[in-house]
Amino acid sequence: MGDLQTEQGESLELRYVPVSEFTRVLGAKADAAARAEAFAALARINTLYMIAGAWSGHIGTSFSSLEIMSWLFLNELRDLDKGPDDCDVFFSSKGHDAPALYSVLIGLGLLPGDKLHQLRRLGGLPGHPHVETPFVQANTGSLGMGISKAKGMALANRLASAPRRIFVLTGDGELQEGQFWESLGSAANMGLGEIVAIVDHNKIQSDTWVKTVSDLGDVEAKLRAFGWHVSRCDGHDMRAIERAFRALDAVKDRPKVIVADTVKGRGVSFMEGPNALKKESDLYLFHSGAPPEQQYIDGLKELLDAAGRALEELGLGSLTTETRTRNPRREPRDTHNLVAAYGKALVQQAERHPHLIVLDADLIKDCGLLDFAAKFPERFVECGIAEQDMASMACGMARRGALPIAHSFACFLSTRPNEQIYNQCSEGSKAIYVGSLAGVLPGGPGHSHQSVRDISALSAVPNLLMAEPAAEGEVHALVDYLVNDAAESAYLRLVSVKWPLPFTYPINTRVQPGRGWIVRPGNDAVVFGYGPWLLSNAWHAAEDIETTTGARLRIVDLPWLNRVDAVWLRDTIGSTRTIITLDNHYVHGGQGEMLGAAIAELSLEPAARVSRIGVTGLPECGTNDEVLAYHGLDVAGLVTQFRAALGRKAGTVSQIA
Repeated sequence: MGDLQTEQGESLELRYVPVSEFTRVLGAKADAAARAEAFAALARINTLYMIAGAWSGHIGTSFSSLEIMSWLFLNELRDLDKGPDDCDVFFSSKGHDAPALYSVLIGLGLLPGDKLHQLRRLGGLPGHPHVETPFVQANTGSLGMGISKAKGMALANRLASAPRRIFVLTGDGELQEGQFWESLGSAANMGLGEIVAIVDHNKIQSDTWVKTVSDLGDVEAKLRAFGWHVSRCDGHDMRAIERAFRALDAVKDRPKVIVADTVKGRGVSFMEGPNALKKESDLYLFHSGAPPEQQYIDGLKELLDAAGRALEELGLGSLTTETRTRNPRREPRDTHNLVAAYGKALVQQAERHPHLIVLDADLIKDCGLLDFAAKFPERFVECGIAEQDMASMACGMARRGALPIAHSFACFLSTRPNEQIYNQCSEGSKAIYVGSLAGVLPGGPGHSHQSVRDISALSAVPNLLMAEPAAEGEVHALVDYLVNDAAESAYLRLVSVKWPLPFTYPINTRVQPGRGWIVRPGNDAVVFGYGPWLLSNAWHAAEDIETTTGARLRIVDLPWLNRVDAVWLRDTIGSTRTIITLDNHYVHGGQGEMLGAAIAELSLEPAARVSRIGVTGLPECGTNDEVLAYHGLDVAGLVTQFRAALGRKAGTVSQIA
């Protein structure tokens, strides 16, 4: 695996607030606003603790929503003591604020206190909301679903004669998604007065200011035009929040929305939006990820000072905190960074092709587009959180002779604009779609972001060639082919985690659709796969098997996900009749399913033994090592499954979990 490097600050002492301090606040003799303000201050410390301890998470949007969540759980939600199925409903449609929600639930004793130390860990708290967590009422996913889900809940509650209020928190960047606006009219028509939406109007989406991407304009007037009762307040002023909610009590005949003006990163001066984005061209640095060691220390000091003042004002004396050393994290020194390699390859192609235009769905950093945007600003289009709009814009560009390349996370790019991509391909024009964050890794964000169905979602689209590279060299080769040689549209699938490779991409490899290359020679079995960590783990598993049994497995990289050349396939299999396919995807609908059908059509004599390995259940959330081990896709898991495949009888096809 190569030498390991130690992450800076891995022995950092992290500080958190025990549940007993929240209990003291809840019992203080003070008004509701003062208690909620102190509660939020404590929750902010624990939110930072969780994200720093997990080495990842979303600080900015968690901090902007903490006053709102604290007020709701302390003062608005009825019957919490009856459990999540019998109380008023709250859920966040934006989902990035999960650490804030967890810190509030833990502070109230609605989640066990030890969960504070288990953010983004297997069996702990997922990086985005999952309903298996108590009091989490809805999974997140592509943004814009919240009001629609709330309408469904309200109608079901009415049918069951179970009156419950439903509170939905949305982001202002989320308002770029069409589904949000689609959902408003019928809610008013049906008089769903039990729904209260709160817009966390922090004015910054993932990368930049909302107004520079898709200005909301007079958002209050827009919401009123759909028949909703609209009010506005300072989302960090507890007394203003209280007044806003009490003003809604008399409104029974229509759904309500509060536009809460907030600050992204609230509570830590250098994380707050206006301080972090002093120029409109700046990018917000605290949307996701854990802060470096010194920033954690500096930010914690500000939060401790604020919490200490809040407790003193309640007459509770000084704040008690506890410490825990951060879990270590080490990464290999020599890794392949496919997203960075893609960014370089894209710039190289843009220098050759003045008609190449790049579109992005609010993920400029995560998709490797910073260099392109800096060098070719006139050919970079920030579409915001609106994947369907982006895909159809690409369609229009392609019809007028441009070469559009559209980007987002694979989980969103393959699904929400699926119909728009199909429509574009049906017109016979050429566009390229690039989905990063592909597959089960990283495991921390949880299954809403683990793209393990994108191959099946797109593989049947006509005139769409799908590929996934395993190495930086293969990234450049595939991008060059898709831009310059491919006559049809394409979907390029990119693993975002950096990974060490025990093999080298052959420089003289000729890129041909449906054909791959041999990563490791062997004649006792043929293993087909794609992508960096999957092939790397297969390579190490094959080494283990050869050392312990003498059997040599041939590892083959087939980067094409929905095409295979029958002649090449027959030649690659040769006389071997034990065949294994690997998928960083659900087994159903993955590359292995395509290969199994293609092998059957070869009518090999004697018949081949085909085993398909991949994801067979909803992906788990946790560290990368935990997730791979859980799904049997780490080296040890593949050794076990390879041994099982080698020991099977001829003429069979199986699926291995």
